[in-house]
Amino acid sequence: MVDIYSKIHEYNKLGFDLVLVTVTEKSGMGPADVGKKMLVVENGEAFGTVGGGAIEFYAREKCKDVIKERKSFSEKYVLCDREVYVDNDEVVLPMACGGKVTLFYEFVGPKQYVYIFGAGHCGAALARTLKPLGFHVTIIDERKAVIDALDDSADIKVISGFVDYIEKHGLRDNAYIVVCTPSHQNDYHVLNKILEKKYKPAYFGMLCSKKKIADYLERAYQEYGKDIDLSNFYSPIGLNIGGNSPEEIAISISGEMLSIYYGKSELNAHLRDPNAKK
Repeated sequence: MVDIYSKIHEYNKLGFDLVLVTVTEKSGMGPADVGKKMLVVENGEAFGTVGGGAIEFYAREKCKDVIKERKSFSEKYVLCDREVYVDNDEVVLPMACGGKVTLFYEFVGPKQYVYIFGAGHCGAALARTLKPLGFHVTIIDERKAVIDALDDSADIKVISGFVDYIEKHGLRDNAYIVVCTPSHQNDYHVLNKILEKKYKPAYFGMLCSKKKIADYLERAYQEYGKDIDLSNFYSPIGLNIGGNSPEEIAISISGEMLSIYYGKSELNAHLRDPNAKK
């Protein structure tokens, strides 16, 4: 018998999104007893069962939507017909049992995935700040000594060239990306690769001055054209809260990330805004 909760821990550490499906109600006949559970991994793997047959097939397909929307909810099913349709907020499934079942779909995963390119003072401080906030953090640096010096605040620590990491592993769409490598040349290479690959991050930004970002944007527009989508690009990065220690910068960046996540960015003073003062 598979220990579903051990699987949750295992796949969370690996950075996979999961859905735990639980039978919460049942009336009449049917194979889905209350308390049965099924764990579905974003890669398609599944453990446990909610009864088999059409209801389990439908539930596994439904988990794709749960992972995409990252929200939990319940849904009721009637097991009594030959096709799938919705009737009065109940999903009718092609099963002859005649009973009714309620499944609770519980999204199990981080708020979102964060990639930090650069594990120096600011990158390390940002990882520590994000750890209790529910984000899954991957931090990348080509300097082994710097990665080795990190604590356990990052979920995944990678020794790699910055662009090499993107080429080898790719980046999730809708992720949050912070670029703070040891050199602006490396920063530019990472940002260029994001644009080149046409990733769609929910948030990406570079730790730099307004002068440096103006220089980069001029190069980027020459390289990729004026129609590149930089609406989710924040640089100078962070909220205008003052302070320039690594820890204060980390709070500024994490605050900006949270404002994006919760849809409150219009209420805050972003350093990228033209009138923002450092």
